Amino acid sequence: MQGGKQPNPDHPITVEPALERVTVRIDDIILAESTDALILREASLPPVIYIPRNDVAMQELRASETLTHCPFKGDASYFSARHGGTKDIAWSYEDPFDPMLIIKDHLAFYPDRVDSIESTPC
Repeated sequence: MQGGKQPNPDHPITVEPALERVTVRIDDIILAESTDALILREASLPPVIYIPRNDVAMQELRASETLTHCPFKGDASYFSARHGGTKDIAWSYEDPFDPMLIIKDHLAFYPDRVDSIESTPC
């Protein structure tokens, strides 16, 4: 999707391969496991791990009604755990702005809303 603000020296955004196996768990369920995760670093915000949708157990998630907008990435859709309440635990930019197309078809998880996000050597 075209539009949006461009990353710049005042608001840098970089995306690079995680180069590790990333595993996300809630209760005894592995929600995601990937060796193809990406790390997005945005300005002074903490780094965020984005995991390819193909490596996420989408059957364990359900789309929520939450929608937000980032002027640099686009519109985000959110997901909650299929079992375990209505709190959003993950988000995805389904149609990100052109500069962020690399995170299309990826999900990011809130570290404080899942039991663990582990990175281990591949």
